[in-house]
Amino acid sequence: MKIFFKTYGCQMNVHDTEVMKGLLVNSGHTIVTELKTADLVVINTCAVREKSENKVYSLIGRLKKGGYKVGITGCVAQAMSDKLKNYDVEFIIGTRAITSITEAVEGTKKIDLEDHICEVNAATPALRSQKKHAWVNIIAGCDKFCTYCIVPYTRGRELSRPLEDIVDEVKLLALQGYNQVTFLGQNVDSYGKDMDNMSLAKLLEISQRIEGMERFWFLTSYPSDITTELIDTVAKYPKLSKNFHIPAQSGSDRILKKMNRRYSQSEYLELVNEIRSKVENSTIGGDIIVGFPTETDEDFEETLSLVKAARYIRLNVAPYSPRFGTVASKFYPDDVPYEVKKIRIAKLTSLQHDIEKSLNEKIIGQEVEIMIEGNSADRSYGRTIDNRMVFVDDKIPEGEILKVRLTAFKSGTLYGQIGKVSVFAK
Repeated sequence: MKIFFKTYGCQMNVHDTEVMKGLLVNSGHTIVTELKTADLVVINTCAVREKSENKVYSLIGRLKKGGYKVGITGCVAQAMSDKLKNYDVEFIIGTRAITSITEAVEGTKKIDLEDHICEVNAATPALRSQKKHAWVNIIAGCDKFCTYCIVPYTRGRELSRPLEDIVDEVKLLALQGYNQVTFLGQNVDSYGKDMDNMSLAKLLEISQRIEGMERFWFLTSYPSDITTELIDTVAKYPKLSKNFHIPAQSGSDRILKKMNRRYSQSEYLELVNEIRSKVENSTIGGDIIVGFPTETDEDFEETLSLVKAARYIRLNVAPYSPRFGTVASKFYPDDVPYEVKKIRIAKLTSLQHDIEKSLNEKIIGQEVEIMIEGNSADRSYGRTIDNRMVFVDDKIPEGEILKVRLTAFKSGTLYGQIGKVSVFAK
């Protein structure tokens, strides 16, 4: 069967799609890149925001109208299976049941919302979307239960993969020619807490010894779970990313408490300062939710204050979106008008633009090392170890590590001139 995938949402979803594609190819099916050639369309869904969920229903309608068979996987499948039954889809596969994809495609399984996540291991095939970089899931689920978030209900409770299995997967990837890995988890810093004497720091320390691997990234972090052990480990080993993506969500202690975020603004900024004091040339990324129920102008000013102090290299900003089944949707009316949310988003975006401009202009003229991640006919782009994207006017194979002198920062983009090649990709 010829199968087309449409994937929404986070990196976890992207990698889940890679695994499902690998399983299907192993079973003799064909993955196609053009919708018009497909016998079946699989939509891997995201339910983090209402807008993402609505996109799914709209796409299903358009595809069914066009005569396509449609199967649904991911977070919307897990949370809204009863609603999806009304759309006459071929199958509904939950977030922890992706290993059922072949049975679903072949018609022997209509609905599977059970937990088979332990069936995914180093030997599970994956049809990866990049040539030199690989996503590797190390922990499933989330136990934090932030009041606005549906993830614990769609992804389940936290479960760490065995260390040996992760290391085996990374070794196999190195043998296949990959030279950078991103470890993934809804709360990646919780890795190992359900095991004896294990942590993300220990996993990174062991993994960075693997021959052929040049860089390791990790996403996404929860502020109060980032340990001194992790910070010290990142500071010690050159192959480990010097960027910490740490969602704050708000700068107001009152709003953070209503969100069930387990830290204060001062504790968050203490963490940022500890990272900067210990990890040379480190950068911080973040997420902010604007317009959480009862957020006042004073609360928003506290968020602006946090962003000014954190000085993010990159910031994701989104309006609050009520998610059915969460504590916030049950008990907190969505009482911040959308027009107010838009104004606050614009203020944050403008502030962040100025911060990024200031941070990047300070490093113009410096020589940095980038790993090439993609290219076009006459241009390539690569990432520094602290997660800055740099464009160069040469076509360079993916995976090569180059010395680049930064020459300009224009319209949110860094540009560089290639110097001596320091490491060649395999």
